[in-house]
Amino acid sequence: MKPEKIIFATGNQGKMKEIREIMANASDKIYSLKELGIEADIDENGTTFEENAIIKAKTICQMTGQLVLADDSGLEVDYMNGEPGVYSARYLGEDTPYSVKNATIIKNLENAKGQERSARFVCVIAAAFPDGRVITAKGVIEGLIGYEEKGDNGFGYDPIFYVPEYDMTTAQMNSEQKNQISHRGKALRLIKEKLKDEGIDC
Repeated sequence: MKPEKIIFATGNQGKMKEIREIMANASDKIYSLKELGIEADIDENGTTFEENAIIKAKTICQMTGQLVLADDSGLEVDYMNGEPGVYSARYLGEDTPYSVKNATIIKNLENAKGQERSARFVCVIAAAFPDGRVITAKGVIEGLIGYEEKGDNGFGYDPIFYVPEYDMTTAQMNSEQKNQISHRGKALRLIKEKLKDEGIDC
């Protein structure tokens, strides 16, 4: 079964590109809020990635009556006690450029060496069904905070997130490499499997 429409509750085109690449079977059925002209002021007041993903998915599902996927993701830096965490998108203000956010994190870690720079990207995806059910999937990628921005691919914190096994940041990876190992890639593949169990092929 392929649903007529799957809404992904984001307006971020970088995310949508990744989502369509991974959920290729239903890429022509997946729409962002922006593409459908849906405007929603969602209060993401959860304290975990899972809570925020569920809040977003359920809100849009109730508005549209469609199957809705939503993710909440962010960067956890151990040296900064897990910050920015669930506030990653709003860190230093929503309209602050990521170049400034990244520079601030690098500055905060100027005395951190080696494994003291450990960090991870976390992504939780929630799928909200019109009948009220919700399922979730979580993906994590471990890495280190780099000493400077590197790479032009990706978006957000990608230029400072260094993956030792690949000797590059996630912004230096091509989309195929990144989708294989990224937190969002892992979470998307997991939610795909869970949706398949529901009879939804995407």
